[in-house]
Amino acid sequence: MRSWRRRSANGCCTSSAKGKPDERNRSPAARNPGLPAVQGAAAVPARGARAGLPPRPARLSGQGRHSRDARGGRAQAAAGRGNRLSFTVVIPARYGSTRFPGKPLAELAGQPMVVRVCERAAASGARAVVVATDDARIRDAVQAQGFRALMTRAAHATGTDRIAEAAAQLGLGDDEIVVNVQGDEPLIAPALIDTVAATLREQREASVATACHPIHDAATYANPNVVKVVRDARGFALYFSRAAIPFARAGGLPQCHRHVGIYAYRAGFLARYAALAPSPLEHIEQLEQLRVLWHGHRIAVALTADNVAPGVDTPQDLDAVRKMLQ
Repeated sequence: MRSWRRRSANGCCTSSAKGKPDERNRSPAARNPGLPAVQGAAAVPARGARAGLPPRPARLSGQGRHSRDARGGRAQAAAGRGNRLSFTVVIPARYGSTRFPGKPLAELAGQPMVVRVCERAAASGARAVVVATDDARIRDAVQAQGFRALMTRAAHATGTDRIAEAAAQLGLGDDEIVVNVQGDEPLIAPALIDTVAATLREQREASVATACHPIHDAATYANPNVVKVVRDARGFALYFSRAAIPFARAGGLPQCHRHVGIYAYRAGFLARYAALAPSPLEHIEQLEQLRVLWHGHRIAVALTADNVAPGVDTPQDLDAVRKMLQ
């Protein structure tokens, strides 16, 4: 014989009886034979028409607190936060520059140049901006304007070696991205900083990322103070040089690119870089990035627009930048 069970609101069985339904589930007429078999439904006035209320607006498809679209939107937002580009900018600033001693503290629009660089870096997507220096005067000037500075050893051969020490002091994880913004780039575009960091994240084969832009005049092409870069078909660097490369044997100006002095690394590679022996080419050209290529690592080079702001290598460059800011 079939067993009848009544379920409570939470789905649990509360009672059972054999052969007939629970009395509480029977209709009033069944439990009270004196009542009519069918009772009329209560007459409820139509909304608006008789109750004086405005008509209820129709619900849009998918509307509701927990609709599928709302849940999907929250999931996409969470995924976007998880994919957000995260990096730290470290600015190497050495007082004893050969061509321009004291360059980081040179006045530019009322502030030391290195502070102007900090301001540009802070306008990027960086989660932190840190100056790595070997001189207390630079540290004090940076901290006076509310930026962070770390003291590093004076004996570093390159700015990248200095950044490697700073990354170790900061305790960054191996996969965290560090962007090296030179302390003599007071007009650097914040978007360029973001681009180089994003290039490294996207190019997993690369140990380093940097940038370049086209050269359109012969004087820039021949200038040894302008570093040129030659890229392969996939945008990886083949070589960097102060010489005019690629050399146009037939004459004229070839398709050529000026290297922009900004780099992105993973913190784990920085630790390995510091242990790499300097290369002969690095000494000949005085270009630290050649150590990376010499030891078989790859450098991804992002091609940027023509209007990359100039850096400051000499006192004459500083005068030119001052005029630009007037």
